[in-house]
Amino acid sequence: MLLAAIAGTSAYAADSPVAAVATPQQLAAAIDEQIDEPRFASASWGIAVVSLDTGHTLYAHEADRLLQPASTAKLYTAAVVLDTIGSDYRIPTQLLATRPVVQGRLEGPLILRGMGDPTLGTPGTNMDWADQLATQLAASGVHDVQGDLIADDSYFQGPQVGSGWEARDLQSWFAVPASALSVQENLVDLTVRPGSAAGHPAALMFDPPGAMTRVVNNLTTSAQDTRGDINLYRAPGDATLYAFGNIAARAEPQTFKLAIADPAWYAGTRLREALERHGVRVHGSLRVRHWPEQNEADLDKAVVVAQVLSPSVMDILSRGLKRSQNLYLQNLLQIAGIKAHANAEQSGDPATGFLSSEVWGIRALKELLDHIGIAPGSAQIEEGAGLSRQDLSTPNAMVRLLTYLAGQPYGAQLRDALPAAGVDGTLEWRMRNTAAADNVHAKTGSMTNVRCLVGYVTTATGERLAFAIMLNNFVRGEDEASPSRNLDAIVELLASFRGHS
Repeated sequence: MLLAAIAGTSAYAADSPVAAVATPQQLAAAIDEQIDEPRFASASWGIAVVSLDTGHTLYAHEADRLLQPASTAKLYTAAVVLDTIGSDYRIPTQLLATRPVVQGRLEGPLILRGMGDPTLGTPGTNMDWADQLATQLAASGVHDVQGDLIADDSYFQGPQVGSGWEARDLQSWFAVPASALSVQENLVDLTVRPGSAAGHPAALMFDPPGAMTRVVNNLTTSAQDTRGDINLYRAPGDATLYAFGNIAARAEPQTFKLAIADPAWYAGTRLREALERHGVRVHGSLRVRHWPEQNEADLDKAVVVAQVLSPSVMDILSRGLKRSQNLYLQNLLQIAGIKAHANAEQSGDPATGFLSSEVWGIRALKELLDHIGIAPGSAQIEEGAGLSRQDLSTPNAMVRLLTYLAGQPYGAQLRDALPAAGVDGTLEWRMRNTAAADNVHAKTGSMTNVRCLVGYVTTATGERLAFAIMLNNFVRGEDEASPSRNLDAIVELLASFRGHS
């Protein structure tokens, strides 16, 4: 869906340049023209534009209206993560032993302990993470594990689904489980090919192989040139994938991106294979340990026998914000929550009763927003990715957040971590050949009937602006241009503005 949206807007930006304006009044009139199009009569716009140099508001329209931010909510997550755990922290993934090693034999289980790294097994990071761990273990002299291999993702306390995530999304590539032991972004590619003749079963091929634990294939091959009807269903909380319907004989293969049902289990299978390659034999079974299952051994007394580290938090944020990668931000929020929980315990102010890692992260966010001066009624965020329809923010709150972030020591790094118009990320194909290109750094937000763009731009006179443009409740007609073009046109007006706030 994201690719379709990008492709649908790329043609407009270069063909419809906006006219530069020189006064705030002309700017306001030009922006009003964009949002007053008849097709937006039933929609809700909220816009705030503030100068980072003077603090003056350059433009506002319903700037205190609560609206759904979609993925621009990731900016709130970035703020609390940087405030709580910092930009340089690197997330470990560990092999733990709770029993002694005697003459190369581990007299007990080997625990693969995930601590939230969402980049494990992705290009440019630790693609060979399993071999790294196996190599370190073998180099320490271990060649036999007498117990089980336990894949443990219980570091995150709470469900692997973000608050407010919709059940129908949970098998999709954009709503994968937010597991403390994630690998290859918890994604699997499923390619469906027709059988050799009509009436034969269709073939299902998974990449990576073995990532789906249980598959029921009732897909058949229909006569050539018949209409295909491929259906894929996995019930929330169930690992079984059901495939049914038909694909026409000799039809081109079709590929789907699906969420891995149990990332920890798959990570464990990858590690066991790597251990065998490096001469370490595991005599027991592969087991998984999920929250709320209790640890059988005291992990505080466990010995780290191997470890790999993630890229820095700022690097992960950049990867997550550029691509609008939901897993990355949801995992980082929970890591921030664990740190906030630890801080509360150390300060003698623990919560009464159980709170999930996600909720601890949101508590830390609320404290930060209070410090920034953003009122509770101006921003209500309940998870880290922006997938929840219950996330709400005003444009003014967004701009106040951006202003705060710009003033932090990491402000320039975070700005560069956002997609750059016409250059990379979710803005790669937008606003090319305009004054906004390689000038605007902004987070996109998109879900059904919602389009948002929040970030930074420098005007033609060198004034630095923070902006939040939010469109909700817009139902796009079948033949209408994407509303993203209107958001882009507003930002292009800001980039080409020749006046001052």
